[in-house]
Amino acid sequence: MDFVTSPTCYLFFTGKGGVGKTSLACATAVTIADRGKRVLLVSTDPASNLDDVFGIRLSNAPTAVPGVPRLDAVNVDPEAAAKAYRDRVVGPYRSVLPADAVAHMEEQLSGSCTVEIAAFDEFTGLLTNNEIAEKYEHIVFDTAPTGHTLRLLALPAAWSGFLDTNKQGTSCLGPLSGLNAQKERYEATVAALGDKSQTTFVLVARAEPSALREADRTSHELATLGLKNQRLVVNGVFTPAEVGDEIADAMAARTHAALAAIPDGIASLPRTLIPLKRRNLVGLDAIRTMLLDEGPGSESVPMPEGMKEIKIPPLVELIDQIEAGGHGAVMTMGKGGVGKTTIAAAIAVELARRGHEVHLTTTDPAAHISAAVHGSLPNLTVDRIDPQAETKAYRDGVLAASAKDLDAAGLALLEEDLRSPCTEEVAVFRAFSRVLNEAKRRFVVIDTAPTGHTLLLLDATGSYHREMMRQMSKLRPAGDAHTDSDGHVSIKGVSTPMMKLQDPEYTKVIIVTLAENTPVLEASRLQDDLRRAQIEPYAWVINSSLSATATTDPLLRARAAGEVAMIEDVRNRRALRTFIVPWQAEPPVGAASLYKLIGVATR
Repeated sequence: MDFVTSPTCYLFFTGKGGVGKTSLACATAVTIADRGKRVLLVSTDPASNLDDVFGIRLSNAPTAVPGVPRLDAVNVDPEAAAKAYRDRVVGPYRSVLPADAVAHMEEQLSGSCTVEIAAFDEFTGLLTNNEIAEKYEHIVFDTAPTGHTLRLLALPAAWSGFLDTNKQGTSCLGPLSGLNAQKERYEATVAALGDKSQTTFVLVARAEPSALREADRTSHELATLGLKNQRLVVNGVFTPAEVGDEIADAMAARTHAALAAIPDGIASLPRTLIPLKRRNLVGLDAIRTMLLDEGPGSESVPMPEGMKEIKIPPLVELIDQIEAGGHGAVMTMGKGGVGKTTIAAAIAVELARRGHEVHLTTTDPAAHISAAVHGSLPNLTVDRIDPQAETKAYRDGVLAASAKDLDAAGLALLEEDLRSPCTEEVAVFRAFSRVLNEAKRRFVVIDTAPTGHTLLLLDATGSYHREMMRQMSKLRPAGDAHTDSDGHVSIKGVSTPMMKLQDPEYTKVIIVTLAENTPVLEASRLQDDLRRAQIEPYAWVINSSLSATATTDPLLRARAAGEVAMIEDVRNRRALRTFIVPWQAEPPVGAASLYKLIGVATR
């Protein structure tokens, strides 16, 4: 593990959601600090859980980690960064312009573009700030799941190039003068990221085909960006204590097969295997054990009293309830790696098997939805919202619609503005809205990106809703508008994507989690965010539960015992409805395996 023993100045941990990036980033930062170096640990994930790992409240200012001298930690909070950005932009006009003009400026800066650029400015500042460089010898980045991170890492070059070529003086964020002031910072960031002596990228995966494929794709895309100093860590490698247990044998066989078939693109990278641990890595003591090989263990761990009496309905009963509506949208949400894609695919294939027309799609930039279904089925359409394709289609559509009204110079300026990195956010939102509208006539099952990325999409949806209500309220009679006690405006005859998400008869939001502390806490925070947007989750699904199996392996029994308190917490305190899916001995890929996961017999 040369990235721990001889670390570069900057260390980036990235990979598919749920592979253990945060735990590994924390363990690395703690180990380097314990060896006498000054370290800053940074999360760029909009759904960061560094607070949960260390049990402290973090902000966008460095905070000392108790028990680890020389280690500070910080969350790059997108919303806080966006607020500060808006204050810098709007502040000078507050005493100059009328109140309604200032309010309009604030509304324009309330969308996901502003959130993204503000968080991005925080990120680039950490790599180029001289005070940070003098205070810390190493900066460890715990990044968001892959798709979000690749976009963040591409932004320095994207915005630098955009500022080089834009002659119009404006962007979707307003005047470029403020952005141009940051141009040197962006260029310095590009240089630091590509310098092997300064920056290392640690690709974290599980010994699973999808996670290793994701690492392979990430490796290629990082190399395309000129970021080639890479290492591979395979986390949670399982070795059974003894043969003969169906679950343990299946898990070990999957591990062996995945490592034997590792993609060529990452097979030659320096590789580290981290054994599966007996407990969740929450708390400093647990984090310090991550880079230690404790062995598989052999002592017997009894299942807790009352475990077999916990009665939670299987997934098939949730599908029965969804089917009762005849059509509508179903959205699976949650932390990366909890199985959102698998649950979405299972719901879709079962509804299709029952004879319903179903569209299964995903908003995840790193999606594997087609691989989950693995083939075609009657009544089922499977695709993905491709950010690149949607952005091209959006640009082409805007240019075609404007061609008759603009001269050549005007079209050139418009085309230049549409090269802004923010254009992708608008294009993806439009595609999401189009898919959501299909639920009027059939089932639409949407596998969403990991939590943070999904919240940015919902933020764009909310911004569109507010702007639509503002515009329509000026055009409609006063009696058509209604404002509820929370200040939410609705207008008779007007329906926006946000209103469809808020309608429980139209959209059922399914929160997927694991019976572990971090996924449950993140799912609970997601539920709070949804409720603030007046979106009430329909149900929680506890996926891949070892406690719902009959495993006898000591290590797996220890992990199963640790699930019980979390299952009770979800069922009794958090979810309106709870359903459970046992860990599957057979990988849940393809219709036949998905039917087994659901718990139905095929005809």
